[in-house]
Amino acid sequence: MAVTWLDDVRSTDVGTVGGKAASLGELTAAGLPVPPGFVVTAGTYRTFIEEAGIDDELFEAVEVDSEDSAALAEAHERAHELIMETPFPEEVKTEIIESYREVGDGEAFVAVRSSATAEDLPDASFAGQQETFLNVTEEDLLQRVKECWASLFSQRAIYYRNQKGFPHHEVDIAVVVQQMVDAEKSGVMFTSHPSTGEKRIIIEAAWGLGEAVVSGSVSPDNYVVDRESGEVETVTVADKKVMCVKDPDTGHTEEVEVPEEKRNERVISDEEIGELVELGEIVEDHYDTPQDVEWAIFEGEVYMLQSRPITTIDDSEIEDGADVESGVTNGTGGGSDHAGGEGKVILRGLGASPGIASGNARLVSKLDHLDQVAEGDIIVTEMTTPDMVPAMKRAAGIVTDEGGMTSHAAIVSRELGVPAVVGTGSGSRELPDGRTITIDGDKGTIREGGEREEKQRQPVEDARPTTPVKPMTATEVKVNVSIPEAAERAAATGADGVGLLRIEHMVLSLGKTPERYIEEYGADAFIEEIVDGVRGVAEEFYPRPVRVRTLDAPTDEFRQLEGGEDEPEEHNPMMGYRGIRRSLDKPDVFEKELAAFNQLFEMGYDNLEVMFPLVNDAEDVRKARNHLEKAGIDPELRRWGVMIETPAAALQVEEMAEVGIDFASFGTNDLTQYTLAVDRNNGNVSDRFDELHPAVLELIGQTIEDCRELGVDTSICGQAGSKPKMVQFLVEQGVSSISANIDAVRDVQHEAKRVEQRLIMDTVR
Repeated sequence: MAVTWLDDVRSTDVGTVGGKAASLGELTAAGLPVPPGFVVTAGTYRTFIEEAGIDDELFEAVEVDSEDSAALAEAHERAHELIMETPFPEEVKTEIIESYREVGDGEAFVAVRSSATAEDLPDASFAGQQETFLNVTEEDLLQRVKECWASLFSQRAIYYRNQKGFPHHEVDIAVVVQQMVDAEKSGVMFTSHPSTGEKRIIIEAAWGLGEAVVSGSVSPDNYVVDRESGEVETVTVADKKVMCVKDPDTGHTEEVEVPEEKRNERVISDEEIGELVELGEIVEDHYDTPQDVEWAIFEGEVYMLQSRPITTIDDSEIEDGADVESGVTNGTGGGSDHAGGEGKVILRGLGASPGIASGNARLVSKLDHLDQVAEGDIIVTEMTTPDMVPAMKRAAGIVTDEGGMTSHAAIVSRELGVPAVVGTGSGSRELPDGRTITIDGDKGTIREGGEREEKQRQPVEDARPTTPVKPMTATEVKVNVSIPEAAERAAATGADGVGLLRIEHMVLSLGKTPERYIEEYGADAFIEEIVDGVRGVAEEFYPRPVRVRTLDAPTDEFRQLEGGEDEPEEHNPMMGYRGIRRSLDKPDVFEKELAAFNQLFEMGYDNLEVMFPLVNDAEDVRKARNHLEKAGIDPELRRWGVMIETPAAALQVEEMAEVGIDFASFGTNDLTQYTLAVDRNNGNVSDRFDELHPAVLELIGQTIEDCRELGVDTSICGQAGSKPKMVQFLVEQGVSSISANIDAVRDVQHEAKRVEQRLIMDTVR
């Protein structure tokens, strides 16, 4: 039999029908309201490739180095070609079509969903790896089934299996064919608190089909229910701008604007919440573990579309919740929950990355000293460079002579979850190598001796929010990422995406200027370095958006690299040859960056967005757009935009919008220094650096207002986006999104929600 009905499927059938179908079968067997459907079994796929004689060639084609983008693309194309060009056996075609005709009297719109046998596993979710097609009819059904099979060998799927160590020949794929629910409202439900396991049900709801909620294209309403009392504890009504609906003429799913009168209307009633809670409790009791459930409502009926276990609950979080809430990150060398410490303060600097860590000071004055840094040591250096990142990952803490909150050491330390004290002035001269010290990344102090041992935390788990799901806000809260190594920790915050992914750290870590690297190793190697770095972040966040900024490094940073002797000498590199002006002046390197982005798009990473730094006017933007098109990137299809870092850019945003930008993102570090004439790297005037200066705020506020009228999204990715006062100002002005540092995401989410609720209350008082 090529087909089995969901009524006959159980959880023990994962090897036959895959994880998704097995879950739907369990829900059906439990008497829950699941839309009817059937499964084209994994055995049918396996028989198809074996009897056609394409199995050996198929698996041989995908045995490639997944770090080689060209080989990966070729593998995908060959696998797709083999499956799509091999005809269906007649008996299989007949059985699938006859089964379809039993669903909804043969005229139903159905969802065709991949259900791989390696899916929704505790250590490998494989989320989003294979295809799903909605509103399919008999005419396209067989083609969609084969496309689901072929999606087992998408570039992303091949890469992911290689990363997780799953042999390609051991993974099969089934296909669920299920009657569509033309949802009027839909969403997700967590049957218990997803971090602590508390008996609270979290429901997210939006208008239309659930794809808008799952993909993150809409901020849904959020409802929190106490399961013990049945009381609805909180109701957060979001501004729901878009919804997914079925086009009545074509049957295709399309994204449309929510009618004005429904944008701020509550989606589900207390009665509907009660029904969802009742069903959620049945699901959790059935599986005997908390569940993440997708649901839909049509004509007053609630349907369960999918259920999977919540894997983020950790029993230890309940015991340690208070420590996690405090935001203290204890270093490898031991940490403490007390602020004082026994040792005498021997040095002070700027607390740049929070937490307390003890360890042996390890002086690094040359790159060949990095091998001497052991797990738990504290790196002491004049200033860090991209080459030091591997050692920084091993270290318990970082101390530098130079730098501020926006220095390489500060940014990377925060992203890695490593405590850091920067700008000590003389740490590398005053701290003897091997001396045991304790650093406080909150207070900026360095004490002699060690700190008493306490239970330690992992940086990734420390970044994971302990509050329910996330505070639902109309303002998206994203995260800044500087190095690919921080992607997992950044994703654990529950952010809505990446508002800024810098590629300069990837490029600078090559140890050579781009020109010298291309000269010695070739253009393909340079492109590959960018692809590899960006892909790790895009994969970790998929399908949440990842905004990648093209190269923006000043000449003094390039001068430290091999080949840097050709860089111009500049009195103030921050105002010199950097950002888009360098890219347009050296288009050879710029085009390689864009070629890397185009490769990533072709590999299926459609969550990437391209951002150009340090633009001044529409002419800069027009030239950059031309390069996008030359690289094969369609600016009408892909989202792209600019950074607002100069007063000129803020004043010229209307003209830039006419060129076609989708978004404008404030870089407050540069906008502040250019507005106030304060070099942010100059300690003599650092006390005058103020992102909340009225002049800076006026530029930001006016730009947000202009962009709203122009239909251009606005965001902030500068350091100030992590500050409560700036968050308050931005939300009040109506900014589209805020991108915060990893350690600040949860606080920004709460602050944005608080401001939004106050604004709502102000309108009704």
